[in-house]
Amino acid sequence: MQVTETLNEGLKRKLSLVIPKKDLSDRLDARLDELKATANIKGFRPGKVPAAHLKKVYGRSAMSEVLSDAINSTVSKTLDDRSERAATQPKVDLPEDQGVINQVLDGEADLNFEVSYEVLPPVTLMDFKTLAVDKPVVELDEKDVDTEVQRVFAQQRGYEEKGEDGVVENGDRLGLSFKGTIKGEAFAGGSADHAHLTVGSGEFIPGFEEQLVGMKKNETKTVKVTFPKDYAQDELAGKKADFEVTILHIDGPKAGELNDDFAKTLGLENVAALRDAVKEQMKAALDSMSRQAIKRQILDQLDEGHKFAVPEQLVEAEFNTIWQRVVHEVEHHGRSFEDEGTTEEAAKEQYQKIAERRVRLGLVVAEIGNQNKVEVTEEEHQQALIAEVRRFPGQEQQVYDYYRKNPQALAGLRAPVFENKVVDFVTELAKKTDKPMTRAELAKIIAADEDEVPEEHHH
Repeated sequence: MQVTETLNEGLKRKLSLVIPKKDLSDRLDARLDELKATANIKGFRPGKVPAAHLKKVYGRSAMSEVLSDAINSTVSKTLDDRSERAATQPKVDLPEDQGVINQVLDGEADLNFEVSYEVLPPVTLMDFKTLAVDKPVVELDEKDVDTEVQRVFAQQRGYEEKGEDGVVENGDRLGLSFKGTIKGEAFAGGSADHAHLTVGSGEFIPGFEEQLVGMKKNETKTVKVTFPKDYAQDELAGKKADFEVTILHIDGPKAGELNDDFAKTLGLENVAALRDAVKEQMKAALDSMSRQAIKRQILDQLDEGHKFAVPEQLVEAEFNTIWQRVVHEVEHHGRSFEDEGTTEEAAKEQYQKIAERRVRLGLVVAEIGNQNKVEVTEEEHQQALIAEVRRFPGQEQQVYDYYRKNPQALAGLRAPVFENKVVDFVTELAKKTDKPMTRAELAKIIAADEDEVPEEHHH
């Protein structure tokens, strides 16, 4: 076998390979030998067909099988010999002249072909002890716990339509449409055709919910508010806005009392136990948010600490995956890039950078895991599957079946678990400083981080 390198530029490689006809004919003889045992040809007993006759009957088709195997094993061995790992499946270019191919198929000529690929870059890992992260520490405010208990109470006792003459009161659950403008201009995310809101929950910006009290069904009113200075979207922070709001329906909470009997309907002993359960749930949510904030800091610093060229093909594949989702989200909501305050070109540029960051971090995370023997156990893989199935209440069986029938999708559930384990490993080595903050401040950090890419939907 002859190998000649014809391109070596950055991560790109191109090789010219020659497999001698002698190798091919030896491989063909071995293949015909295998066929001899099972060949069922009229006039011959199994295993007794002469080689020359076999070659006449099967020669061409066996040779094309042999060629395919020879090309794959030659490319694989060549990369091994060169100690290179291809980023994606190498591209093989066979001679275009059919006459030349026929000569090879007839065993009369060597096979000359070209193979092009990008190599995975070597990754030299930084010293993780140089990393420093702020660990969010949030004290749960008892008032927040009370609000959450009230929300659970309202939700669990249910709501009923207030009817045509109903008037909005605190605690009601509304359906509403709104259109927001700042100085007469619409802004990204400022409108909805049918949003839901529990009045007094503080879900909307301060001052918004209070102005709805007293409104009737189908009534329209302009609500004037000012975005908080620490609002998650910097371009809206501190700005004055007008919202044209229409009430679509008003549901009032059903009668009932927040007492021990109510707690028992939820399977809890009394109101105190309900409060404890809510508090535990809120703590778990805060822990999860805190871990997310730390993970973002770790990934940012890993990205900063590892600068190397990444394979274009991997970036392109990642970009295409992201872009499909972005376009789907925009079209699905009947919006345009201009509605989102950007242009298609600017969005493409932004997502191209995100794709490159993801590929680079993917290679860094894989290398850290490799060098430090981080592995996902079968049990962790199963837990990831169960968690995914639970995300689709009522469709559990279909989702479970989807993963069972799609090994690739099932294997895909390992990746986020592996990434989290690697991040945990690195976090252990990093210098950590407790940073006290409020729940709202932590929520702002998480909102800014909600990965810049729309979520993937498998189903």
